[in-house]
Amino acid sequence: MKKRIIPHSRPTIGQAEIDAATKVIASSQIAQGKQVAAFENEFARRIGVKYAAAVSSGTTALHLALLSLGVTEGDEVVLPSYVCTALLNAVNYVRAVPVIADIDPDSQNIDPADVAERVTAFTKAIIVPHMFGRMADMTEMYKLGVPLIEDCAQAVGASLDGDMAGSLGRLGVYSFYATKVMTCGEGGMVVSNEKALIERVKDAREYDNQGDYAVRYNFKMTDFQAAMGRQQLDQLADFIYQRRKIAAKYHQAFEKLSTGLPPADAGHIFYRYNLNVGRNVGRWIAQMQAAGIVCAKPVFRPLHQYVEGHSCPQADKAYKQIVSIPIYPTLSDADTDTIINAVTQIQNGMQT
Repeated sequence: MKKRIIPHSRPTIGQAEIDAATKVIASSQIAQGKQVAAFENEFARRIGVKYAAAVSSGTTALHLALLSLGVTEGDEVVLPSYVCTALLNAVNYVRAVPVIADIDPDSQNIDPADVAERVTAFTKAIIVPHMFGRMADMTEMYKLGVPLIEDCAQAVGASLDGDMAGSLGRLGVYSFYATKVMTCGEGGMVVSNEKALIERVKDAREYDNQGDYAVRYNFKMTDFQAAMGRQQLDQLADFIYQRRKIAAKYHQAFEKLSTGLPPADAGHIFYRYNLNVGRNVGRWIAQMQAAGIVCAKPVFRPLHQYVEGHSCPQADKAYKQIVSIPIYPTLSDADTDTIINAVTQIQNGMQT
C-alpha cells in the first residue's frame, strides 16, 4: 500500500473557482477584459488603495513597479538576501544594480538598520518583502527617504496597526502563483495610491494598439484567471482564519520544544510556519519526509550567495537552521496531528 504523503503546499480550490473559470471560457472572452477590470477594482478596495493593475505574474509585477518609478540602468535597488530570485531578476531586468541587505533574525524580514548602511545617493528604490505572512517594519523603512515597493507575494491580507500589506509603500506587488495564499495558477497585481504609477504599469503591460512606440510587454492577465481570482478574494478572510487556527495549534504544541517559533503578531497570516530547529536542516527535512511529511527550506538559497560582494550573516544562519512545515487551509485535524507528532519526536531526539 502506497504511503500517504502530506505535501508542503496545496492550493485551496473549490467548485466556485471551477464554475467561474468555466463560465468565462465558455463565453469565448478569455483574454484581458471585464473580469480583469472587476478583479482590479475589488482587489484595490480590499487592500485599501485607489488603483490596481492585474498582470501575468508576481515577477512581472515587480518588473513593472520598478519601471513605473523610472528605475533604469545604473540605479541602485536595495533588496533583502533571504528571498526568492524573482526580486533579483526584476532588478536585473531593468539593468539596475542590486544591493543585497541582511535580515532581522527574529522576523526574517529585511533589517532597516542594515539597509540604512547600504543606501547611497544612487539608491532609487527599496523592495520590502513581507516574508512568510508577517509585515516588515515599515516605520523604520520610511525614515530612509527612498521609494518603497512592498512585495506582498506572501502576505496578501496581512496587516500592521490596521494598515494592509501593500497600502503603505509607493507601490505594492502581489503574486497569485499556485502555492500562494490566494491563486489564479499564475498572475500578479500592482497597487498604488498614485494614479500615474498604475497608468505606467498598465501602459507597459500591453504592447499592441499603442499610439507611439516604446518597449512594452505582453504581461496581461486573462479573464478566466481573473474570474478565479475574484472567487479566491471572496474567500481570503476564511483562508487566513484557517491558517491562523492551524498556527495557534502548532504554537501550543511546540512552545515547550527547543525550537524557535514564528512571531504570533495580530496581523500575521502565516503563509509559512517556520521553525528554527537550531541545526542544519537537511537531515531534519529527510526525517520528516520519512514520516510522510514534505517540509522545505523556505528560501531556496539567499541572494547574497549568488551576488559577490555582499555579506549577510543573519541570512546565512536562517538558511542553515530554518525549516517550513505544511500550513494551508485544507490540512485536516489528522494531518496537523501527524505533523505535530513527527516534529515533536524529531526535536526530542526520538527519531534517528
